Amino acid sequence: MDYRPLRAKGPMVSALGLGCMGMSGMYGPADRQESIATIHAALDAGITLFDTGDFYGMGHNEMLIGEALKGLSRDRFLISVKFGALRDPAGGWLGYDARPEAVKNFLAYSLRRLGLDHIDIYRPARLDRSVPIEETVGAIADMVKAGYVKQIGLSEVGAETIRRAASVHPISDVQIEYSLISRGIEDDILPLVRKLGIGVTAYGVLSRGLISGHWQKEAVHASDFRAHNPRFQGENVDRNLALVESLRKLAEARGRSVAQVAIAWVAAQGRDIVPLIGARRRDRLAEALGALELRLSADDLAAIERAVPKGAASGARYPASAMADLDSEKR
Repeated sequence: MDYRPLRAKGPMVSALGLGCMGMSGMYGPADRQESIATIHAALDAGITLFDTGDFYGMGHNEMLIGEALKGLSRDRFLISVKFGALRDPAGGWLGYDARPEAVKNFLAYSLRRLGLDHIDIYRPARLDRSVPIEETVGAIADMVKAGYVKQIGLSEVGAETIRRAASVHPISDVQIEYSLISRGIEDDILPLVRKLGIGVTAYGVLSRGLISGHWQKEAVHASDFRAHNPRFQGENVDRNLALVESLRKLAEARGRSVAQVAIAWVAAQGRDIVPLIGARRRDRLAEALGALELRLSADDLAAIERAVPKGAASGARYPASAMADLDSEKR
């Protein structure tokens, strides 16, 4: 396993992190025992960074991770937790709460569900527009001083918010979607975080399976949030799958899978970027780990860019209501 600094002079983490959201029903039903086995397989492979959110399965994901990691030496893993998303009993989304008192409340529950005495990276899931980011980061900084949090992260925020947050406390990383078909961070956000010495944890590197090479047009389970994602709907999905076929030809010529090429492309964009892979099965994890063996040359990168040009994706990343919550998409 290769290891990378999460930020300038920050903690070293595995070159791939494991995003655990899909283990708690966000992509439809998941197998509990297979999920736990996948976490154990990730640890055995040298993965140290595990990402979750307290709202994934309304606490289910944290309890699952806590069960999988119970009894292990604390120095074998780092846990990244997003907080603040509000949900109702039916699973609906109600907004975000990043008030200082809410920060400390959410943290207390996460520590209990995970069975840990501290969280390695704690971050608001989205910008709460009713609360200055300085107040939210200041509250997490209090928890750093108290020993309950080690690093402060951000998620899906724009350049100005990053600047303001970093003025209060050092920021370890910005977690944000970044893939061959989601490249918005390259305009303003990536140059800024590099200037400030902040890392990037890139989620959605396979665009929720769309560019994995495995996705096929079929009925989506009612509990799978991709059913409401514009990129998976109507003519959009046909256009996006055509891009995947272009990428498949390139991958097969190199003896690799589509997913491995897509993951390797993200990893090749800089050692300050750590791709988060959303594997919830051991076979998908093994495939993703194979991307670490792929060294892309300048010619390879150029060929990938021709197969999937910047801006070629059809459809927005999220439905309009969710896009409105993304400070990172403000222009």
